[in-house]
Amino acid sequence: MTHLNKQAILFGALLLLCSCFSACVKDGCNIPDPSITSASSEDDYMRSYFQSNNLTDLTKHSSGVYYKVNTPGSGTQGPGLCNTIFFNYYAYKFGSGVAFDSYDQPGGTGFLLGNLIIGVKKVLPLVKPGGSITMYIPPSLAYGNETIKDQNGNVILPANSYIKFDISLVSFQ
Repeated sequence: MTHLNKQAILFGALLLLCSCFSACVKDGCNIPDPSITSASSEDDYMRSYFQSNNLTDLTKHSSGVYYKVNTPGSGTQGPGLCNTIFFNYYAYKFGSGVAFDSYDQPGGTGFLLGNLIIGVKKVLPLVKPGGSITMYIPPSLAYGNETIKDQNGNVILPANSYIKFDISLVSFQ
């Protein structure tokens, strides 16, 4: 599968999931900040996973996403929901060690932050351009009960998956 096909499939599913939370209007951007938080059972699972894998240097966001800012970046602020972000990333299912999706090219790939999964919307603004962050996202803040498939119908991410994102923020506008 080509990178473009994988990217189109994953972000198409991502946009579909987030479409109920966002709306852009001609005179500006009107994307609400979703107030959803992870369930306590998801948090219990994640804490158990971290303990089993000796991951002790993580911070918990109020949404339920765990993260580590690897490099804060530079500038006065991180992106907002109405900014187009340019970033590189690797996305993994917990424990797999193999990326189910990635993009790593000069300049990054660009998407409106408000159209991405909730976990990324909530935590990516903590870094500035040039920064990098690792996020551990529970299913309710990721792809939920959606099964992500490639163009041939093969499952690349089962429903209710816990995911890890390594993201480098190149820039935003």
